[in-house]
Formats: sequence, structure tokens, C-alpha cells
Amino acid sequence: MPKEKILITDDSEMNRAILADILEGKYEILEAEDGIQAVSILQKQASTISLMLLDIVMPRMNGFEVLDVMNKNGWIEVVPVIMVSAETGSDQVQSAYSLGVTDFISRPFDVNIVRRRVNNTLLLYAKQKRLTAMVEQQIYEKEQRSSLMIDILSHIVEFRNGESGLHIVHVRKLTEIFCRKIRQLTDKYDLTDEKIELIATASALHDIGKIAIDDKILNKPGRLTDEEFRIMKTHSEKGAQMLSQIPVRDESHLVDTAYEITRWHHERWDGRGYPDGKKGDDIPISAQIVALADVYDALTSVRVYKGPYTHDEAVDMILDGQCGAFNPLLLQCLRESRSTLRAELDSEVNAQPEQREMRNYEAAVKKASAGGMSERTLRLLDYERMKYNFYEAMSEEVHFEYKCSPSMLTISLYGAKKLGLDEIIMNPEKNPSIQALLGENTWETLREHLKQTTPEQPEYSGEYPLYLSGGMRQHKLIFRAVWSDDLVPKLEGCLGKAVDDHAAWEEREELTQKAHQDPLTGLLNRAGAQEKIEQRLQDNPEHHLALAYFDLDFFKDANNTYGHLFGDKVLQELAHRMEHSIRGSDIAARIGGDEFILFLDCMNVVNIRPIVERIHRSLCGEYEGFNITVSMGVAESKVVGTDYETLLDAADQALYASKQAGKATFTIYDPEMKNVLQGVHNAITPLES
Repeated sequence: MPKEKILITDDSEMNRAILADILEGKYEILEAEDGIQAVSILQKQASTISLMLLDIVMPRMNGFEVLDVMNKNGWIEVVPVIMVSAETGSDQVQSAYSLGVTDFISRPFDVNIVRRRVNNTLLLYAKQKRLTAMVEQQIYEKEQRSSLMIDILSHIVEFRNGESGLHIVHVRKLTEIFCRKIRQLTDKYDLTDEKIELIATASALHDIGKIAIDDKILNKPGRLTDEEFRIMKTHSEKGAQMLSQIPVRDESHLVDTAYEITRWHHERWDGRGYPDGKKGDDIPISAQIVALADVYDALTSVRVYKGPYTHDEAVDMILDGQCGAFNPLLLQCLRESRSTLRAELDSEVNAQPEQREMRNYEAAVKKASAGGMSERTLRLLDYERMKYNFYEAMSEEVHFEYKCSPSMLTISLYGAKKLGLDEIIMNPEKNPSIQALLGENTWETLREHLKQTTPEQPEYSGEYPLYLSGGMRQHKLIFRAVWSDDLVPKLEGCLGKAVDDHAAWEEREELTQKAHQDPLTGLLNRAGAQEKIEQRLQDNPEHHLALAYFDLDFFKDANNTYGHLFGDKVLQELAHRMEHSIRGSDIAARIGGDEFILFLDCMNVVNIRPIVERIHRSLCGEYEGFNITVSMGVAESKVVGTDYETLLDAADQALYASKQAGKATFTIYDPEMKNVLQGVHNAITPLES
């Protein structure tokens, strides 16, 4: 059985040696000569350390600062701390206990007292862990029973309503997605993880009042009469009334939340909903979120009175206000979730019940546990670190790691030597050496750039001066943001490097860019577009990718009527419209004359037609007396494959079909098109000479 680990943190080597001798044999001893070294060890091994003996007075980082870091990282919950000090003033003792310290040992050391207090603390925490595990299991089982009863009740409602049985699953998942998304946008609604779970669970009861509605009205296949609709609308009040009569309501947050949702999930932001005509944030946020989830799923699902709309059609209808007014923040959530919403929903629906339960269990375990590494893994990491330091020194790049909370900058061995800094710097924003290195305000600028990254676009690079050896040298700083694995990711810090001799790098980049850029429009040229598109096709073969190939209708008329300079302006205007019609992940290029291509990464979008229609519409329109229209052909990777030349050829065939149809249109390639076009080609009679 492996020995329990004890971390002794004291700046006095003698004190560490005495404590190690007292405890040696029964425990595995780790030593840290100051607070910074202790924090570094905890970062790697917190879950494997059973106890820490911590001195108060130390250079660089004292014992109270170490406790502060442990509290911010949650380590104090898994690593008990015994303070070791000759200072036993009541103020210090009180401060230490308030920061989570378990016990005190004073100097000079008494062997029996040290051993007894260490043993008692370890036994206490072992019992606490067992009790915590038992309580967590009881809570988990209770929640499972409650969830099961809610599922049974909500499915009874669905059964009466003639629905598929998936509406409750859909609404619950959508509610969770929108809750977490709106929490990223604002903190005004105080959506903690516990509250989100409560709202998602309670959402299953949103239509419970339909139990009281007559079957003939509930399942009527045609349009309801005014009187029938009036009766149908009473389901929200009836459901709320049922919940208000539950005896335990005053003691249950779940029932209170379910009441809010049931009564007010048909209210609308502008006050035109029912039953009470509430408006704005007078409507509880729980009811607002479930209302959006309910409307989206109703639109995309089969009902007795209608067929399903597509995902894009449903989103467009909601955003256009066809389903009533919603909180602008919720509409922003819908826009930002548009490309991933359907995939997340389908993933939840397709998962087996035991898989969903396992995901919930794993999330609970992950939250309760600090995680850990085996000794073998740590040894391998040390070996990789050694290789990393060697290659870094050879490349002459300064590598660094920044952690937001606590604010801590860790610089690689080579980098620390080159810059003349410590490897670990706490609160670097206040450190005079960092300020002297970066110059005034540069640190805050870098922090702002870090905050502007996202989990989808975590990388940033920029050119900054570093003041070394009394002089200034330009460096290219490149960093990648690190995000937590939470359902709502939290920015934790970044990994990065500073590349010296940036002037040469910039010159190479500029030459490469010019070689791949169209000088008139600033878009990529044919070669640049092909290189980027081929790389994207290789990196994302599973995405829904599309290539649009188009040219200007009647472009010769613009040149002949207004002159070639005006023709150039038309091409530049079209390029401008292209750039404003696509996202940053898409690719726009001019491949010659008045011919252009757009490469679209639609990820999990099923139907690309609405996207192409929007782009085509945005490209057309009047410009200084000339009516710009384009004929466009589109080819999808899921139809023709992920080879660039094949995509371009298919898009070209679709473009030809658009021109045959009368120009100013777009056509999406279909495999049957090739045979039709071949027949047209064979039917053409050559002109006689």
C-alpha cells in the first residue's frame, strides 16, 4: 500500500530536516523551501498530497499567501494544512483558521505532539471523505428518484397530447444550453450551476396543465376555433394551480421554479403573451428560457396540426419575431448557438438513458474530485519537460505560462535566464521587473487581448517591444488561451512564446501574403485560395463544406459604358460585399477577371440553401447607377467529396446551369446535373464558317 504524502513547506532547511526525521518511515515526504515552490508542487500533485505542514513567515510568498492561493484553487478542500510557526499570536491563529487551517504546531518541536497532530488530522480527513462520499451518494439517489417521478408525470402529459415523447427531452436540453449561453453573456440573472440544473429539471413540467384540457381540443388536427384556443390557453394557469396546491411547495425550490415556468412560459417580452400579460424581466428568467426552448422544439417537431420546419427555418422565424417577442439576450444566445444547437440536441436524444446517467455521474465525480496523476505519468511529464527545455534553448524562443487566478507567470528555464527574471513570478502586473521589460501599459494590453479570445478562437499573436540589456528589440508574441472543461468554459490563462528577430519573420510573411493576394481587391488570388481551401478540407473533412463559384452578369456593359476604371470599382465593391457577407472562418478570393469563389464552412448545418440565398442576395444590388448581379454555382463536400479540383469543377457546372436559367440566380450542384449538361453540350450545333 503506498505511503501517504506530506508536503513540508518551510524556508529553514533545518526545520524541514527535523520534521522529516520525525515523520520519516511512515510517510512519504516532499519539501518546499518557500511558498512559490509549494504552489508549484500543489499544481501538479494536489490530489495525491494527504497533508501540508506550512510555515507562516517565508520570503517571496508567506504562509497566508499560500493559503489564499489554495482557497482560490479549491486545494484547501482536499489538502488539510497544519500551520508551523513560533508565532502564536491570537490574530495570526484566527487569520489562519479563517483561511482553512486545521491545526497548529509551534516551535520548538515536540516529537509526540507533531506525530499525534499529524495522525489525528489524517484520520479526521479520511473520515470526512468517507462521510462526504456517503452523503453524495444519498443526494444522487434522491435526485434520481425525483427526476424519475418528474419524467413519468411529464410523459403522461405527452402521451395525452399525442406527441413523440421527445419533447420533454428536447426542452430540457435546450433549456440547459440557453441557460449556460446567457450566463456567458451577462451575470444579471445569477445562473449558478445549481440554478441551471433546477430550471432544466423543472422545465419538464411546463405543460402539466394540459392534463386538464379536453382530448378533442388537445389533439384536434386542424385550426382551433377562438373558443377552443381560449380553453387551450388556460393550461398554463391550471398547471400553476396544481403546483401551488402541493403541500411541500414552501420548502421546495424545485416546485417554486416549476410554478414560474408553468404559469409564465407563454408570456412574451413585449407583454403580448398570456395569461398575465407580463413583459420584460417581470417574466422570471426561468420561464423566458423555457419559452424559447418550447417554441424552437414545437417548430422543428411534428404536431397533429402541422409538419416540422427545418432548424434554419425555425431559427429564422424566431429571430424575425414570427413567434412573438423574446428577450434580446436570449435571441443573441440563439444566434451564437445556431451552428451547434442541432448537433448538441441530437447528441442528447441519440444517447441511451444509461449513457446520459453516466455523463451526469462523471460530471459529479469530476466536480467533487481534484483529479490526479500516477507517479509514472509524472515521470514521463518530467522527461518531456527536459526535452522541451532543450529544444526551446536551441530555438532561442522564450516560452511562458500565465495563470489568471492566482495571477502567476511561469517562465521557462531558458527564457528566465535570457530575460534575467525568476522562473515563477506572482502578481506579474505589479512586478517592477516585468514593467521594465514590457514598458508602460503593455501588460494590460496583453491581458485585454487574452480576454478577447474564445474557446473556438483561442490563439492570438502580435508584435511588441521587449527592453533587454538597455535596448529595445521587437518580438512576436504568440499565445494560446487555456479554458476550463466546464460546461460554461472559464478563461484560466495561456501558454505562449516570444520569437526574437521579428523583422525577418515579418518580411517573409509580407512576401508570402503579397504572392497570394489579388492587388486590386485585396482578396486572395487563385493560388492563395487553393492553398488555404485544400488545408481547410484536410483539417475539417467531417464538416459541411461548400464552394461557391460565381461571376458578374453583364460586366462588359460596365466597362463599355462607364470605362475600365469604373469596372475596377465594381470589382472592389463586390469584394467588399463578399467580405461583409461571410464569417471569419470562410474564405473569399478573386481567381481572375470577374470570377470569384467563396469557401464556406457550415459545420453541422444540414440545409445550406438559406445560407447561400442570403449571401447571393447580399452580393446583388445597385452601385453608382450600375445594377450588380451575379450568377453562382455551389458544390457541397458531402455530395462531391473533399478534393479541391472536384469541388471547383462541380461548382463550375452548377454555375453554367445558373446562366442557362437566365443569370442573376444560384444553383446548388446535383449529381444528375452532369448528365443534363452533357446532353446540352451534345445538342449544340457548331456555327458554319
